[in-house]
Amino acid sequence: MRSRVQISVLKTKKTPVFTGFTSRKHLKSRSAAAGGSDPGGGMGGSGFDGGREEAAVEFIYCKGVATELLKYGPRDLHAAAETPDPPRVLILVIPGNPGVVGFYKTFMWTLYQAFNRRYPVWSVGHAGHCVPPDTMDMVEDACLAEAEDVCGLNGQIQHKLAFLSEHVPRDTHLVLIGHSIGCYIILETMRRDPKLKVLKSVLLFPTIERMAVTPQGKVMTPLLCNLRYTAYLPVFLLSLLPERLKTSLVHLVLKSVKHLDTLIVPPTASLINVDCVGNAMYMGSQEMRLVLERDNSTIRHNLHKLVFYYGATDHWCPVQYYYDLRRDFPDGDIRLCERGHRHAFVLDAGQEMGEMTTEWIREELRGL
Repeated sequence: MRSRVQISVLKTKKTPVFTGFTSRKHLKSRSAAAGGSDPGGGMGGSGFDGGREEAAVEFIYCKGVATELLKYGPRDLHAAAETPDPPRVLILVIPGNPGVVGFYKTFMWTLYQAFNRRYPVWSVGHAGHCVPPDTMDMVEDACLAEAEDVCGLNGQIQHKLAFLSEHVPRDTHLVLIGHSIGCYIILETMRRDPKLKVLKSVLLFPTIERMAVTPQGKVMTPLLCNLRYTAYLPVFLLSLLPERLKTSLVHLVLKSVKHLDTLIVPPTASLINVDCVGNAMYMGSQEMRLVLERDNSTIRHNLHKLVFYYGATDHWCPVQYYYDLRRDFPDGDIRLCERGHRHAFVLDAGQEMGEMTTEWIREELRGL
């Protein structure tokens, strides 16, 4: 059944969560609080120096729904294309679920500085997975959001294609980096728009097949598909807490992470919001139902452009999926983690994963 847009989070059980409808122009950009400093001391045990460049944080409407962007380097590639030395490559990170770009700051900064800040490194969040500034509502175009089910899995794929079309010049070379369901979105993006100039796609802990039957999928499928509405009331009550207490709560929940990257604490606290949680869980429910068989055709067609990185103890991507992929594509660049990184690597291994990814894409960027 096609989903209906919901104004009140507790009214129906068929839809993503939308609040505050308005009628501003589609894809109208609203810049917000660009950055805030990222001091080197922000990441516990990282060893980064204090010269970290500020990241630009922007909020736009894409496909009629609020979307958060995180940018290192030029903020407007169309304007940069008119300069004497325009960037020829964009490194674009597609997040997992929840699709919060702030989780990837350390990872993105590592990539940006590894290439001497030559290439812009951006991330585009998932539609509706952010708390927009007071000048914006969550939804700009309710009719478009409803008709295209923008917060659903297919809608999020179309959302990324729309972002690329609107914000990235067509002749820009792309390095796409996906995490978790972001890997599925990248494969679908490459399939639906084969003329994109993709140099390399790095798929980290890829949830690209049979999600519902994985160990974590078996636990989460009933919650996401049938019981997710029971989470809305406690999340709403927690959202009433002062920001300081939300931050303390996040620290308490994550206290077992030995080398926690403290830069992920504010974006995690921002998720204590009914709209964000509702939209993330709605997308997750569709992942359980729609991510079934691996898209071997797209993988085969783009095998020379793909790097797969599987976790050795990943309950979303069992190691058997790694062996199956290696068996089916013996010539592919398919790797198994030997460093014990968790699926949610952003918690404590953003820098290390950034350094590894740098080496995997370095050759493709020579001369560009």
